[in-house]
Amino acid sequence: MSKRIACVLAATITLAGVLGGSAVAAEAGQGAADAQTATSCGSVRLSGSLPAPPAGMAVQQQVTIGDDCKPELGPVRHVPAGAASPPAAKAVEGARTGAAAAGTRQLRTWNEMFDCCNIRMTGLYTTSTWDTASGRVVNAATEARQEWNREPWDAGWSLLSSSGKDDCATDCAVVNAEAHASFTYAGIFDPSGTVYANTHHSYVRIGADSGASCHFDVELKQTFIGWNWRHGCE
Repeated sequence: MSKRIACVLAATITLAGVLGGSAVAAEAGQGAADAQTATSCGSVRLSGSLPAPPAGMAVQQQVTIGDDCKPELGPVRHVPAGAASPPAAKAVEGARTGAAAAGTRQLRTWNEMFDCCNIRMTGLYTTSTWDTASGRVVNAATEARQEWNREPWDAGWSLLSSSGKDDCATDCAVVNAEAHASFTYAGIFDPSGTVYANTHHSYVRIGADSGASCHFDVELKQTFIGWNWRHGCE
């Protein structure tokens, strides 16, 4: 636990970021520094988009809150399917091993937040399945899962709410699927349950001829140096 506390020491800064191909951060002001408290980078919203990778591959990206409280945009990486971060690989494993019917396509996504010690705090995972014929999406459905970290003394992160929808399910030119999950925290770092909150949004766009693409957002009520956001699809 001392290692986790050591990850988050210094003064208070608020950061706002929106990421696509670039990163922007704005300092909103500095509060009184307290040597006994953790370094906060305040609230942040991060966004990113990825094209669906070729069959048998996964595409992923990581964004890290840097030492200056600015988001550091990592490269977009293509790796073999199943070679994503261990939590993401485990979360989509059941969907991957459940073989799809011949001619049916699947796309799995992950949208995860890790703390400075690389402990996954919260995550949202989706599996979209669809069939195409004659330039149309014949049918489509998206399922979502949520996972979160609990502490041994019945504390930690909790799922507050979740939702999702597809704007079309049968005989569609394009399908826009979305999933949302909001998490709260009450535990050793904040017994009051008022300081932390993570909200994840995942979107998949499916076209009969144009393939698929993924878009991700995460809204964080509180962040710290070293926190990192990982998102991808396969």
